[in-house]
Amino acid sequence: MPDIRLPDGAVKHFDAPVTVAELAASIGPGLAKAALAGRVDGRLVDTSFLIDRDAQASIVTERDAEGLDIIRHSTAHLLAYAVKSLFPEAQVTIGPVIEDGFYYDFSFKRPFTPEDLAAIEARMVELAKKDEPVTRRLMPRDDAVRHFESIGEHYKAEIIASIPSAEPISLYAEGAFTDLCRGPHVPSTGRLKVFKLMKVAGAYWRGDSKNEMLQRIYGTAWTKKDDLDAYLHRIEEAEKRDHRKLGRQLDLFHLQDEAPGMVFWHPKGWSIWQQVEQYMRAVYRDNGYQEIRCPQILDRSLWEKSGHWQNFRENMFATESEKHDFAIKPMNCPGHVLVFNSDLRSYRDLPLRYGEFGACHRNEPSGALHGIMRVRGFTQDDGHIFCSEEQIEPEVTAFNRIALAVYRDFGFTDVTIKLALRPEMRLGDDATWDRAENALRDALSACGVEWTELSGEGAFYGPKIEYHLKDSLGRSWQCGTIQVDFQMPGRLGAEYVAADDSRKVPVMLHRAIVGSLERFIGILIENHAGAMPLWLAPIQATVMTITDRQRDYATQVAQALREAGLRVSSDLRNEKITYKIREHSLQKLPYHLIVGDKEQQNQTVAVRTRAGEDLGTMSLPALLSRLQAEATGKTH
Repeated sequence: MPDIRLPDGAVKHFDAPVTVAELAASIGPGLAKAALAGRVDGRLVDTSFLIDRDAQASIVTERDAEGLDIIRHSTAHLLAYAVKSLFPEAQVTIGPVIEDGFYYDFSFKRPFTPEDLAAIEARMVELAKKDEPVTRRLMPRDDAVRHFESIGEHYKAEIIASIPSAEPISLYAEGAFTDLCRGPHVPSTGRLKVFKLMKVAGAYWRGDSKNEMLQRIYGTAWTKKDDLDAYLHRIEEAEKRDHRKLGRQLDLFHLQDEAPGMVFWHPKGWSIWQQVEQYMRAVYRDNGYQEIRCPQILDRSLWEKSGHWQNFRENMFATESEKHDFAIKPMNCPGHVLVFNSDLRSYRDLPLRYGEFGACHRNEPSGALHGIMRVRGFTQDDGHIFCSEEQIEPEVTAFNRIALAVYRDFGFTDVTIKLALRPEMRLGDDATWDRAENALRDALSACGVEWTELSGEGAFYGPKIEYHLKDSLGRSWQCGTIQVDFQMPGRLGAEYVAADDSRKVPVMLHRAIVGSLERFIGILIENHAGAMPLWLAPIQATVMTITDRQRDYATQVAQALREAGLRVSSDLRNEKITYKIREHSLQKLPYHLIVGDKEQQNQTVAVRTRAGEDLGTMSLPALLSRLQAEATGKTH
């Protein structure tokens, strides 16, 4: 009979097999009421799961991260239940948990309308209030295929038919609805109380554009109404800050079908780009990097040697010329190795640091493209450090210091560090990966920072440290990375002369701080809601006249500011000053400089901020001093 060890070390003995629900009840009535699922010997299970042997077990409640995922997955099933009860002809396909919620894909004869969405959500509430038990049963695969075919669920039958025949099929039922699922699920529908349907979108069956377009209903679910309200507020704010919307509104960039996944930068957007690039160029210069430039198109043989052709081919654009195959580079590292190989290198040259604002192209699926955040053509602040194994720790430590300083200058102070470890598909043996992973752990320890580890998420050639930035809405963005690579230099013939005159293969550290400039600028736009800090703003101030009498003086003020290195525009139109101020406020210009007869007479300007703060009148030297100090200090 089972002895069950609890997380606090206590052991409970039972004279007969016991369910997770009964285990929870034996601990206390409060836990029995709160139990959503259990974890038995590390495996998540339903509360109905029978423990018939000695085991380690814990009870999962809504306070656990797994509990929230179970609630969301169960709510996806509740959504499918509601759709089937309202629209019996609809076919259900898949419905996974995603960040902050869930979705479910349906095949239906007509598009779902906003009214349909409201009706489905109302039916979900009704079904949840019934508090129907959620039960699990197993069925042989072929029987399950026949069952779903018999009820017209052809997509489910296709999914099940693709599962190995020896594997029993797990089905979950609630009321009149039965679905395929591994589980676990909440014990009854009454545990699902805080949810909302968000939107309908299109999605191809199995993600293949050759297949039918399905309808994907997105929803969110939480344990508390306050959490749902906070999430909806974040979504509302995020929509206001959407970089695609602001890109049009502020005339920064656009995208169009003639170049899918590639950005057309407008003058103001390109100004932001230049501020980011020139700032990062100074970071290169000040930290011992030599800037280089490599070709866009390189022979297929190089990509085969580097391992990219075998491991990354589906994401590469290829071309052919004179019976030779070429690839447009998806990344910069092989080109940097060729620069290293162009001369005989000595141990005295190491560490050798190359930096490049390298333009790359990756054949991302069209459905994955998202504004300038996910594109096919992008530029990285890419760098590669060639060093000895002993130099890994000091180089990574220095990179960590530089990266955190850069993020502070751009206004990001909440940074999470993660260590991504060996993936299933990789180059090299386990011993080499052990050395690479331990080198990064040692470097992070030397930095005195905390980090979490991500199993299986490293690059195919080596593990990597990732820097995740939290923005003003609390969203996390992965930007910077530094990767240890023991593979590529040797595969491409890189070597240096060691102190004992032997030839050794250098270690290659792949590093980027902002990553894709396109994506980073998108993050900046959303973080600042388009109101860029002064040093990044494409136009830092505009000089506005009250009447035509100040035209010449306004022109002189604007010219003086430009000569001082500021980005300034003039608005000399014969329009009311209130109209001008409102228009430039919508363009989120940091400073509004107003000149009337009084200012012209006194050789001053009236200064307002985009937030509407009236700073009074200033002389031109005082204004210049303020703006230059703010821009240099990178006030956020």
